[in-house]
Amino acid sequence: MTAKIRPGRGASHARILGVGGYRPTRVVPNEEILKRIDSSDEWIRSRSGIATRHWAGPEETVAAMSVEAAGKAIAAAGIAPEQIGAVLVSTVSHFKQTPAIATEIAYKVGAGKPAAFDISAGCAGFGYGLTLAKGMVTDGSAEYVLVIGVERLSDLTDLDDRSTAFLFGDGAGAVVVGPSEEPHIGPTVWGSEGDKAEHIKQTLAWDVYREETEVRFPAITQEGQAVFRWAVFEMAKVAQQALDAAGVAPEDLDVFVPHQANMRIIDSMVKTLKLPESVVVARDVETTGNTSAASIPLAMERLLATGAAKSGDTALIIGFGAGLAYAATVVTLP
Repeated sequence: MTAKIRPGRGASHARILGVGGYRPTRVVPNEEILKRIDSSDEWIRSRSGIATRHWAGPEETVAAMSVEAAGKAIAAAGIAPEQIGAVLVSTVSHFKQTPAIATEIAYKVGAGKPAAFDISAGCAGFGYGLTLAKGMVTDGSAEYVLVIGVERLSDLTDLDDRSTAFLFGDGAGAVVVGPSEEPHIGPTVWGSEGDKAEHIKQTLAWDVYREETEVRFPAITQEGQAVFRWAVFEMAKVAQQALDAAGVAPEDLDVFVPHQANMRIIDSMVKTLKLPESVVVARDVETTGNTSAASIPLAMERLLATGAAKSGDTALIIGFGAGLAYAATVVTLP
């Protein structure tokens, strides 16, 4: 006799209940980057829109930054840490293969004994985590899920590489996802194009160090023009699909929070999507740089903190990057 498995007893829907962010105290202007590369402040700004970025100090570890951001998100959600049933951490800059940094973070925020694991999806990682969190809440696997995007990309930056030295920053962003009576996180349009994986990659695999002791530490490289074309043309289509899946027209959108990769990419996507001027667009990249998985929650947190966006606004978010992987969805801001 085949046993009948009881379905999960989760909430009808899920939503983001709180958001928090942490930016390292050290601010690095373009002038400091220019000490190692042949370029100019004008060139960096015109190509990327970046003026400054934050780089973490020795004590601002992946775990430490995550705990700071998570504490703010938990407080904003109005729940106790021990109510968290799962902790999902998206990062590519935690250098231990195992154990997952999520387990350490869960312990340090006081979450008790939640499910905890890391996600390696690059700049799309926050969107992946948000989608998994939504499923956990509606399935009943967890009532509240902590989703963190965190990077110390300064550890993976080649300061002599003229094409990437100015791009990357450090930081952590976090959200708490919990139950809702109404839908506030739309269907996710996500995927990957593995045939383009070489466009953004780590220069060396870790196992090279098993036999080679004289090799230079790995760094992140990217084929800038190929990534730009892909992001502008293909990701605008994905963003539109996410709007369609949620049943939201561009004119009904309040906020657009794309991955903070490059100001030119952001502006081109806004134009391609034909977003009205009334839509608030996150441009956190100017002062934060590209923080990969942390960029969307950090940008979201800043928009809310400055009053540029408000609770209840309808926002389109999209992450895209290494893999090449992507994820887009429409959410209600907490």
